[in-house]
Amino acid sequence: MYIHVLGAAAGGGFPQWNCNCPMCFGVRSGTINAKPRTQSSIAVSGNGIDWVLFNTSPDILTQLAAFPKLQPARELRDTAIKAILFMDSQIDHTTGLLMLREGCPHEVYCSDMVYEDLTSGFPLFTMLEHWNGGINRHSIPLDNSAFTIPGVDGVAFTAIPVKGKAPPYSPHRNDPHIGDNIGIQVTDTITNKTVFYAPGLGDLTEETKSLMSSSDCLLIDGTFWDEDEMSSVGLGEKKAADMGHLPQSGANGMIEVLRGMDRPRKVLIHINNTNPILDEDSAERKILTDHDIEVAYDGLDIHL
Repeated sequence: MYIHVLGAAAGGGFPQWNCNCPMCFGVRSGTINAKPRTQSSIAVSGNGIDWVLFNTSPDILTQLAAFPKLQPARELRDTAIKAILFMDSQIDHTTGLLMLREGCPHEVYCSDMVYEDLTSGFPLFTMLEHWNGGINRHSIPLDNSAFTIPGVDGVAFTAIPVKGKAPPYSPHRNDPHIGDNIGIQVTDTITNKTVFYAPGLGDLTEETKSLMSSSDCLLIDGTFWDEDEMSSVGLGEKKAADMGHLPQSGANGMIEVLRGMDRPRKVLIHINNTNPILDEDSAERKILTDHDIEVAYDGLDIHL
């Protein structure tokens, strides 16, 4: 199984265009040791030829240009993207679908709640109906049953609901529903190797911890270092939990959760522009390294 990180940052990217927090200013000025990152998305393939795109960030065209395998140029119009799978309905994970309108209809997999949001509060799917019918939507089962995607050989998918937030434009923003956010374990059907992908994680349920522990690799929520990160840099009063994310540090934080998991390779993704772990020379980054936790970057390739 092949996993390619197209983008590793949270919404707004890194540096964020209008932000001069220490991390954004530092990477622009070259005063910190950090790599710029686009907004989070990955691509997965069982054979290295046919790919599933997880999320379509606003940076999708830049990401596709940087990964030639998704444009194999076998025909006059061509793509190696066989399907698109949405983990939630957030702007930073879905808006790029508009940039792919020339390829409609797309095979799109998402939960019922995501489908509701993208046909109501943010009617992306409805808008795209004007391009060759828009999308062919497929519902994702959330009962721990595995499913496959036609045309994508060698991999199977198991989705579970995870705790998080629906986006601000969701009709049920303050009324959480099962399927607002999901995590997915992808299994190589030949080697039985697995990766668990969840760019948004709030409180971790026992089901989520179990699936994480049984995976060979984790690509999981690395948005914030601490609960009060936004206020500490003067960017508002919202806490990590208010935005549906479990910070790395603190009691019951992601580091503590991962400490007891020996099997998986641990990689954080969806890193907010304020997070000090972006600075590779920071004390926070060293803490992660000491716990064998990696930080994803654009272009990272993982082969299981």
